[in-house]
Amino acid sequence: MAFSQEKENDSIVDKPERDAFESSTLVDNQTNVVFSKNTLEVMMQHRFDYLDQENSLLGIYGAANIRIGASYSILDWLNVGYGITKTNITSDFSVKAAILKQTRSGSIPVSLTYYGNLAIDGRNVDGTRTDEDGNVTYLPADVDKGIFLTDQDRYSHFHQLIIARRFNSNFSLQIAPSFSHFNAVNYGYENDRFSIAFGGRYKISAQTSIIFDYTQPITQLDNPGDPDKSLNNPGFSLGAEFSTSGHAFQLFISNYKGIVPQYNNMKTTNDFFDGTSGMLIGFNITRRYNF
Repeated sequence: MAFSQEKENDSIVDKPERDAFESSTLVDNQTNVVFSKNTLEVMMQHRFDYLDQENSLLGIYGAANIRIGASYSILDWLNVGYGITKTNITSDFSVKAAILKQTRSGSIPVSLTYYGNLAIDGRNVDGTRTDEDGNVTYLPADVDKGIFLTDQDRYSHFHQLIIARRFNSNFSLQIAPSFSHFNAVNYGYENDRFSIAFGGRYKISAQTSIIFDYTQPITQLDNPGDPDKSLNNPGFSLGAEFSTSGHAFQLFISNYKGIVPQYNNMKTTNDFFDGTSGMLIGFNITRRYNF
């Protein structure tokens, strides 16, 4: 007599864990999500004015900032994107790559994703430039240069590594160190900043989640233009996300208005914890199309 047992198939590929987040964006930061090949995501991001603006109905009728953008997955692990933002008529070109993906078995416990962008300031306005000796030069508007001495002065870029984990079907967290750079800044300001972001979501129903996003500056920056307004305040957002198979709608309160991440990280002077003067209402809407 003999007893035999089928050998376990060692060739079975360990499946990736489901996405930690519903959208590629968590309020003002990117998530680790890179959608499957031939997926197009269209996004509209809207930031109302600050809550304390007079006669603006909690900022809704005030000066808003808006970004419209889209990203396309050319591979299962790589997508490219473009967007344009109302403030400074800023165009941004982005790339996002999934380096590691969390697996269901836990053999890879976290996902690791790179995100980077190049933004171009599209303004064409009069301005001034101050040199090291404090001399002010008035720069008239010019079709090609505007307030910028060279085309390269318009450029800024942003780089971020996103480490995310889906703990269970309801709870996900991420941590994301980043680097921001502006080619040209006013005299006395810094060109670079390191920051670190923390974000997460908790599902309270099949389609509804509580979300938060916190960004802490690491590099400390002076504000020679207005010493009373700090450039070192953290960014904080708290809100809710409502999602379907193809849509995600995020509604939140925040102190970030720049939308493009390097503008948020380096140019925000308002403090979320300083009453309504530092807070605004915002929302993100995304729609995915699979081809």
